[in-house]
Amino acid sequence: MGASQSAGTEHEFQELADRTGFSLEQIGNLNKRFRQLSNNEETLSREDLASIPALDNNPIRAQIINAFFDKRNLHQNEAGTVQEIGFEEFLMVMSHFRPAAMGITEEERENLRREKLQFLFNMHDTDSDGTITLEEYRRVVEELLSKAGMIGQETAKAIADAAMLEVAGTTRGKMEPDEFYEGITFEHFLQILKTFDIETRMHVRFLNMDTATLRCGKSK
Repeated sequence: MGASQSAGTEHEFQELADRTGFSLEQIGNLNKRFRQLSNNEETLSREDLASIPALDNNPIRAQIINAFFDKRNLHQNEAGTVQEIGFEEFLMVMSHFRPAAMGITEEERENLRREKLQFLFNMHDTDSDGTITLEEYRRVVEELLSKAGMIGQETAKAIADAAMLEVAGTTRGKMEPDEFYEGITFEHFLQILKTFDIETRMHVRFLNMDTATLRCGKSK
């Protein structure tokens, strides 16, 4: 019975490895962490993630937690959220934090970079309309700056407004004073972050896991 159950688990893990690029060892480690967070339940809730101490003082705590339940990040090709996720969905989200493997082609590297930036974009496009509006952008800047105790809320709002105007100038050219800027589309987002080193900026330290252990491809 035990051997049969183990074989079944290994088969399931192999299918997940083929879909996500993680090795069997990496999936085993992630499964242990999933079980710890879910108290050995089959699904993980927002409350489970909210209980992680390392997230307490993170200024974008809410966005990080929501990302795990956003259908866009679960390869469901639709907007909206789910209440709980299983281990497979947990892996789908975690795969966005996976560093690029050595020896991949430039096309594969660019596709991976695009997927990571799409994940980052989704975190800030809170209403799932395909655009990061001034209000959404302002909220992020205020959370990053004012909650960290660096500056006041009004100053953070002014910085967000100025930054959005700069973004508008970058993506649309010179704007008239009375012209309304709808917001940042994903293509604009790619343009703005074309020199951004996404590989070293996206990590999972809040899960108490070493990002290097999540490098895609089989372990040597």
